[in-house]
Amino acid sequence: MFNHLLVASLALLSAPVNAGAALTAMETRWLQAASPVLAYSQRIKLPIDIVVQPVAGPNDVPLAMGFRDGRCKLVLSMRGNPDAESVLNAVPEADRSVLMEAMAAHEVAHCWRYAQGAWHALPQGFIDTGKKHAANDELVAESTSMRDDRREEGFADLVALAWTQGRHPQRYAQVYAWLAALREKQPVAGGTHDTRAWVRLAHDASIFKNTATPFEGASGAWRQGLLGEQ
Repeated sequence: MFNHLLVASLALLSAPVNAGAALTAMETRWLQAASPVLAYSQRIKLPIDIVVQPVAGPNDVPLAMGFRDGRCKLVLSMRGNPDAESVLNAVPEADRSVLMEAMAAHEVAHCWRYAQGAWHALPQGFIDTGKKHAANDELVAESTSMRDDRREEGFADLVALAWTQGRHPQRYAQVYAWLAALREKQPVAGGTHDTRAWVRLAHDASIFKNTATPFEGASGAWRQGLLGEQ
């Protein structure tokens, strides 16, 4: 069964899947939920490979995007990961697939930025005017890296919401409420995933109307969030 599903995934996505022998039930469930997003990424020719880790590391999230040799790597880290679906624990089983799809859209947004050569770059017309100060250069570099990553996470969250609005408008309120609640739980304000400045702008889904792609849909709200960034 799992071998058949692995072949089906390859046929659908035309992307390499690096796994052990077969996909697990959890991996299959996530890839099936993500399949509309991944099929779209294929149509727009994003260079995505799917990688399944044989054993997850202690801090690995279930779904993540990495970059190597000019290609994007969608990495599933679910084997041996007891927290792989912890963000979905409070969600009824029947409602989880739309959230998995939104998470996949978030990760594909990272690949799109990378493929555009825009990773960690501000949109045209924006410049960083504030100069960071710290006790040493290493702290300044860490703070700058966290800020740059936070901006990318903000863009990706908006793409996830724009995707949902475009494909599942009747589920937008549900996905938004879940994402907003997730982002409100910040151990440190201003951390990499503190995207509240952007997520709050998307409370009304009309912010994404009349755009050809979810990336275009996210761009206007992303700029607004950058203007209000602390």
